[in-house]
Amino acid sequence: MSGLTEILESIYSVVKTMKPVDFVDIALMSYIIYFFLKLIRETRAGQLFKGIAFLLVVYIIGKFIELKSITYILERVFNIGILAIFIVFQPEVRRAVEKLGHSKLGLRAVIPVSPDDERAKWEKAIEELSEACAKMGAVCTGAIIAIERQTRLGEHIDEKKATYLNAVPSDTLFRAIFFHNAPMHDGAVILRDGMVLAAGCFFPMPQKEEFVEKELGSRHRAAIGMSENSDAIIIVVSEETGQISVAENGTLTRNFTKETLRQYLTDRLIPKPIDQNQWFKKFRQSLRMPSAEMQKKEVNSEDEQKHKNS
Repeated sequence: MSGLTEILESIYSVVKTMKPVDFVDIALMSYIIYFFLKLIRETRAGQLFKGIAFLLVVYIIGKFIELKSITYILERVFNIGILAIFIVFQPEVRRAVEKLGHSKLGLRAVIPVSPDDERAKWEKAIEELSEACAKMGAVCTGAIIAIERQTRLGEHIDEKKATYLNAVPSDTLFRAIFFHNAPMHDGAVILRDGMVLAAGCFFPMPQKEEFVEKELGSRHRAAIGMSENSDAIIIVVSEETGQISVAENGTLTRNFTKETLRQYLTDRLIPKPIDQNQWFKKFRQSLRMPSAEMQKKEVNSEDEQKHKNS
């Protein structure tokens, strides 16, 4: 009990001396831990950290009940294990840093983007792309199309294999590129700023292929791999089933139709306009409502008073 009392007293003494900036520090650290755990979920690193969490619980219990040998061994393991984790799980650490760069903490979160500008760039491209994917899916024409966002995809454009187009997107263009036996039908198309930047590009495979379903083909695997390494949206049309799928943030979502694909891309690529006066209007309305109620009550009270006097 004395050990528990000492722990509680230590916590109280720390909390008592905390400043507002310390709460901000704790909130930021909590978000970083949450972000990191979210990244390693469903990977072998996630299983490792479950084991580390178990050892940490054992260490705390051992420290509390004074198991000296257990605590000594675990202290040595933790000292060496931190370095070993960064060496063995270097791909996961690299991916976490890349994902942080892809997040909304980047430049676009600081510099506002005009919804009208984004709509002008993407509205036609989304319509033509949705139409082309629906038609290719109907005849089982395989396709893979990457929509570039913050992360530039120029490094995946091989000058020897890919072809720069810089063309206006159209249903006919997409179907011509992916037409069976066409020179560029095996590669991927990259869209940048609402334009078809290049065709015949090749993307990396997933970092953890053991977590990818075995029935998925090379296009779907390349889409997942590309979405793991960037913030791009990758659309895949299956050559076997004609099914339309979308890969984003390492996750593949299937069974899109023309309408659902159009809506999905619109939500992701075209920011919704923000009514800056909306909050002010609601605030004014909330101020007027009590006033109207008070006036109604005053009228009722006056009527009651007249009725009594009569």
